[in-house]
Amino acid sequence: MYECKAKGIFRKQQIKPLVGDQVEIESLDEQEKRGNIISILPRKNALIRPAVVNVDMALIVFAAARPEPNLNLLDRFLVLMAKQDVPVCICFNKVDQVDEELVSHFREIYESCGYPVIFMSVHHKQGLDEVRAQLRGKTTTIAGPSGVGKSSLINALQQGVTMETGAISEKIGRGKQTTRHTQLIHIEGNSYIMDTPGFSSLYLPQMEKEELQQYYTEFAPYEPDCRFHACSHISEPDCGVKQALAEGRIARERYDNYVQIYEELKEKEKNKY
Repeated sequence: MYECKAKGIFRKQQIKPLVGDQVEIESLDEQEKRGNIISILPRKNALIRPAVVNVDMALIVFAAARPEPNLNLLDRFLVLMAKQDVPVCICFNKVDQVDEELVSHFREIYESCGYPVIFMSVHHKQGLDEVRAQLRGKTTTIAGPSGVGKSSLINALQQGVTMETGAISEKIGRGKQTTRHTQLIHIEGNSYIMDTPGFSSLYLPQMEKEELQQYYTEFAPYEPDCRFHACSHISEPDCGVKQALAEGRIARERYDNYVQIYEELKEKEKNKY
């Protein structure tokens, strides 16, 4: 392992080395193991939030309770990952604190969209083998709000690095951020996980409002039933997606989040001109 600085040429090129980068280095001091990064190899992908590169999967961790999951934030993350072609596995921690009915509800919402969903309790060591199976052979970025148990999960998956864990604030019901930087952690074999700071909000990248519906894959089977070819599935009559929603074949939570994000993108477009 070498401690390296990035050469000034990267600043001129407006390139910044990120966690997950493959780089070439030159050694300056073999004894002290210090060097310079002289080139950054081509990236297969680069995420904006969290700022990591060359990932095979995103493990999105939310708590089933304490703090209560913000499904709008979860949907934003799913849209962001889908836009960047990064597969996602959704993980709900602290399932020991909720009833089976809520677990089934979350499972129904997200498995029907094609996402693998794991329900676990790090405290009771429940579901850890399922998580390990998802991580095997991949470089995975782990992300989610503060206080959902990301650091506790990483501690449970390996012994090499001990992450600081924090308590939930009784007053606001949210976690305090304990991870302040992103790092690459070896789990086993060729499995790595990138721990990233928690977040409480997520702004979507530049995209047209019409693009959004392609990231809600559960809409696709019902779109041929829409009267209008360019249907937004919001205010148009004879909409196949709204009909499926009324019949319970599309989750109300997902649809409401779609409408909210669509309106935000529409407002952004207006403010551009």
